[in-house]
Amino acid sequence: MNHELLPEFSTLHTERIGDILKVTIAHPTSPLNAVDDALHEDLAALFRALRRETRARCVLLTGQGRAFSAGGDFGWFPKLQDPDVLETVRRDGKQMIWDLLDVEVPIVAAVNGAAVGLGASLALLCDVVFAADTAIFADPHVKVGIVAGDGGVAIWPLVLGPARAKQYLLTGDPLTASEAERLGLANFVVPAAELQEKALAFAQRLAAGAPLAVRYTKMAVNKLVKDALNVAFDTSTALEIVTFRSDDHREALSALREKRPPKFTGR
Repeated sequence: MNHELLPEFSTLHTERIGDILKVTIAHPTSPLNAVDDALHEDLAALFRALRRETRARCVLLTGQGRAFSAGGDFGWFPKLQDPDVLETVRRDGKQMIWDLLDVEVPIVAAVNGAAVGLGASLALLCDVVFAADTAIFADPHVKVGIVAGDGGVAIWPLVLGPARAKQYLLTGDPLTASEAERLGLANFVVPAAELQEKALAFAQRLAAGAPLAVRYTKMAVNKLVKDALNVAFDTSTALEIVTFRSDDHREALSALREKRPPKFTGR
């Protein structure tokens, strides 16, 4: 197998810039890069392939347009009522997150806009986070009646502490880029027009470092992140599956379609 060859993607664009592999989330049918089956499959394939990457010394992950990724595509959610489809998504979603953490070269996230739900989890699980000053971060699973089951219940408390993490996970409230930087979710906030340049420069700085030292240090630190995922990930995804079949989730989707406040009943 030639490890320099990446899979063909329909929702991601890849470009090699010297020692940097730049990956851009660019969903052709979603201006906000919402996660549907196509993007979910591509992201899973991406991180699986990056585990075997031998050429790049750093990965730069960003989004095209107004969003990094605005989270789940509500039009996709009804398909997840099929138990077989939901089980496939659960399995692939878990492998996606673990593969992301097992990518040995550093990953710099350049958050160009909204990073929501899974989009936020992916950004926060990268190694260094640059955010445009117009970006927002949010994990609003609860607003559609489901549990934050894609890694959010692990990485938000690890970064913010339990109390502050619950403030945002239980409300789904968004954070501005400056708030995210102040609380430690983002490393750097830069003007939107300078985001790609600044993030690429930092990625090149990491790529110029001693490769084994950089990779092994990352791997050691990620042991801490994996411990958090070991505690919370399977429980949260199991409960997310339960809530996908709940009346409250169906009510949330109906309320979105009808543009009204939801009336939750706890069923």
